[in-house]
Amino acid sequence: MPMTMTQKILASHAGLDSVEAGQLILVSLDRVLGNDITSPVAIKEFNKIGVENVYDTEKVTMVMDHFAPNKDIKAAVQCKMCRDFCEEKRVTHFYDVGRMGIEHALLPEKGLVVSGDVVIGADSHTCTYGALGAFSTGVGSTDMACGMATGKAWFKVPSAIKFVLTGKLGKYVSGKDVILHIIGKIGVDGALYKSMEFVGEGCSELTIYDRLTICNMAIEAGAKNGIFEVDEQTIEYIKQRSDREIVSYKADPDAIYDEVYEIDLSTIKSTVAFPHLPENTRTIDEVGDIKIDQVVIGSCTNGQYKDIEEAAMILKGRKVAKHVRAIIIPATQDIYLRAVENGLVKIFIEAGCVVSTPTCGPCLGGYMGILAAGERAVATTNRNFVGRMGDVTSEVYLASPAVAAASAIAGKIADPNNI
Repeated sequence: MPMTMTQKILASHAGLDSVEAGQLILVSLDRVLGNDITSPVAIKEFNKIGVENVYDTEKVTMVMDHFAPNKDIKAAVQCKMCRDFCEEKRVTHFYDVGRMGIEHALLPEKGLVVSGDVVIGADSHTCTYGALGAFSTGVGSTDMACGMATGKAWFKVPSAIKFVLTGKLGKYVSGKDVILHIIGKIGVDGALYKSMEFVGEGCSELTIYDRLTICNMAIEAGAKNGIFEVDEQTIEYIKQRSDREIVSYKADPDAIYDEVYEIDLSTIKSTVAFPHLPENTRTIDEVGDIKIDQVVIGSCTNGQYKDIEEAAMILKGRKVAKHVRAIIIPATQDIYLRAVENGLVKIFIEAGCVVSTPTCGPCLGGYMGILAAGERAVATTNRNFVGRMGDVTSEVYLASPAVAAASAIAGKIADPNNI
């Protein structure tokens, strides 16, 4: 039976020769992930199951990133619960303040996910790791609890959409623009419970970090997961971080896809998602005059060193508009350190930005950048729902790091080519 990339990974982890869309299967897991918001619920459910230990102390991971460093007493209690659980169960991969990062940037950086893996995480953006040729998807805290206890999870095998990428991105156009373009094209439910599979010669023109961004936002199109074919870039990235075997899966030539889209990367422009849905996209030349109050550059979507560096090069020697608050959040400690060593933090501070320790913070309206009534923000984050970053009358415009940096300088949404 012909299979897609995702179907081949799931079949191998279910011990089956083949699977088909809609089939219910029990799958062995390579990693189970939680954070400081979702893990406490999972821990409570785990304790109800009645097992003594997690299924594998090396394969369970908890990252304190959403409200860490603790923003209040409730956040402190949640983190302590995770800390105590991981100490008691001897969980190896527990990441707290000083060692942590934003989870979906941290796990690839640490080599905790490799191609061919099956990963579940109690966070919707767990789909990020498809950039490395893995099947990864978000689940609820109860599923996380069962995964920690048994090392297995039930899935309905998804059908798939193929995206054939050609061409090369233009200046200041990145993976964020690609995925916003796609979501604008197919809608926030255009890939509902489907696998978004990216293939074609254009993939080689995308960095691993572009791919991480694209797969991160697959969920914003309703997808079960996003995934790229493994290529030389993937192999090099993984080998630098892990000594585990790299398992590569390619879709069969006659694999069945619900739809096929051809995307010429050279035609994509800088793209902005207007409130209040990621599908509400406009190209930078269609934006108009939108004055802003805040810029956030960071998150699991765009907090990589490449993102931070691009923003710094635009801000270098310039000043943030007086009425704009510009917040820079490197996604991990290693990225933060590189930004310090290479002078990026100096550029940001001289431009009038603030630079934060790694945290999800403002992305979900947690802290470190809450919006007041009527305020507008340009953010490199992944969601712009009503009230996502603060007051229900505030507005969030999703954009690339280049557009965000240019907008901080201009005081309104701006084209980085015109700054």
